[in-house]
Amino acid sequence: MAKPRFRSVVDRPAPMHLDIGVPHIARVYDYCLGGKNNFAADRAAAEEFVQAMPGILAAVRSARAFLVRAVWFLAADCGIRQFLDIGTGLPTANNTHQVAQQAAPDSRIVYVDNDPMVLAHARALLTSSREGATAYVDADLRNVDEILEEASYTLDLTRPVALMLVGVLHCIPDSDDPYGIVRRLVAAIPPGSYLVLGHPASDVEAEASAQATAGLNKKLAEPVTWRTRDQVARFVEGVTMLEPGLVQYSQWRPDPGGLPAKPVPAWCAVARKE
Repeated sequence: MAKPRFRSVVDRPAPMHLDIGVPHIARVYDYCLGGKNNFAADRAAAEEFVQAMPGILAAVRSARAFLVRAVWFLAADCGIRQFLDIGTGLPTANNTHQVAQQAAPDSRIVYVDNDPMVLAHARALLTSSREGATAYVDADLRNVDEILEEASYTLDLTRPVALMLVGVLHCIPDSDDPYGIVRRLVAAIPPGSYLVLGHPASDVEAEASAQATAGLNKKLAEPVTWRTRDQVARFVEGVTMLEPGLVQYSQWRPDPGGLPAKPVPAWCAVARKE
């Protein structure tokens, strides 16, 4: 029997493992954004990170602002009604579904993350508009087949999708072939789809970046890998980058009349699959 289309995956059982003594990158970012969904270990790691690299606070906040601008652009200007947001992190203000469904109430969104705390908050907070749909997949970015299988219950993967990879690819070391993961995901969505990419930069404030990530990686259960602009550019090979290309978060189509863009240690782009 064929599986039913648009099955909700939000009701899947939550995983029970949650080690609050080891910092998790989603909760570290939550603390940097001023959130309250974090533990002492996350706060300690974040404080040390910020002390070594004060610019990371602007980068984390700029990442959220970039996501909002990109989602609004895709929903309002490009007619995209499906969003696959991988590595969503803890819910905060202006989540993908809120922005997309404000522009187009019938938008359908699937969030993917592998932190049980994110899953618990997603169930409670990521509620859809009546016209659209919002679902959550508990999966690791490395498990491409599982993500696509579960997402297909909510999204029609034969129609254009916005693939959101903002602030997640640095969690995949080179040994796990992050470029191959992105190629497989892009190959699974049809022409007319978009890739939205954001990645911490190792070549902006390079010395502070190296020191900060080295200190953070001593604490995280899974280390992170920041990359240069050229390395990040490899993720968008085979798709067509929209203007202004691969730039820092604050430089991607800033709001008219806003404050001048300040440099932040991250690279981002929005690209279209032709």
